[in-house]
Amino acid sequence: MNKTTIVNNRREFLKSSAAAAVGLGFLSAASKANNMLVNFLVMDDPATHNMLLVGEKTAYLSHLPMFVGLNKEKTDFRTPHRYQVILEAAFSEGNRNLTDVYIADRKKNPAVKMYTFNPADFVLPDLDPTGSSPLRRFRGNALVRGHLERGGTAFVGDFENPPDGGAFDVKVVNVVHFHKFVPGAAKPTQLQYILFGKGPETFLAHLITAPPDFDQIMSVRVTGQQFTDAELSRGITVTFSGRANTSRARLKEKVRASGTFLIGGANPKPLQVEVLREFYFEAGELSVPPR
Repeated sequence: MNKTTIVNNRREFLKSSAAAAVGLGFLSAASKANNMLVNFLVMDDPATHNMLLVGEKTAYLSHLPMFVGLNKEKTDFRTPHRYQVILEAAFSEGNRNLTDVYIADRKKNPAVKMYTFNPADFVLPDLDPTGSSPLRRFRGNALVRGHLERGGTAFVGDFENPPDGGAFDVKVVNVVHFHKFVPGAAKPTQLQYILFGKGPETFLAHLITAPPDFDQIMSVRVTGQQFTDAELSRGITVTFSGRANTSRARLKEKVRASGTFLIGGANPKPLQVEVLREFYFEAGELSVPPR
């Protein structure tokens, strides 16, 4: 793993900065060094933005976010991972379709819930679809069976010793959801998710707003309402009244729940969902400080 990757890796930054403080034995010096790193990280420079990978027909990526804490001015979260981003992607290496390789691997390993993606360093906010020139293509290092930060196995590429500039291309087919975490943002009191997908393959991702919060993505079956691919491609906010917006009250596998959704300026409409499978749940990393 190269030096840049080590500095920008979400966990390596936290572990290495803490270890340095203990090793030096000078708390004030360690604090200054930590602040220097924090000030560097709050800038949107190229960084390692690991992502969850879901879908058996279409590949969707969900950035693994963090809050970490506020900068000295309390105007921003001091981490490059202060964004919730969901996008549809396609992977290729020359004429080789790596999206098909991923889908085939997932079908061969049905017991594995979590797949992850390790990109080459890039500037995450460049994906913002409202920007003047949104990023449409970047490079990837590895597709991983399991959690790449917790013992996952690469079946495409190498995330431990990636080549300079990445190993394959990642095409941004569509950005489903993009928002930056803003200090002091209002947190919904009721459980809210983002519904997305294509055709019969639909997912719910928990809407992340303010710490402490949680990240969760599930496959779901929707009944009583049909959505077009165009509607799902923009992400649909679904609210589950009567459920507090906490990890304890989150939707779980095999649960059926009634919610309401909004599209445009229309009135809320009822929606029934059944949770089929939870691919990812994480709360500790979205605490301040992260656990």
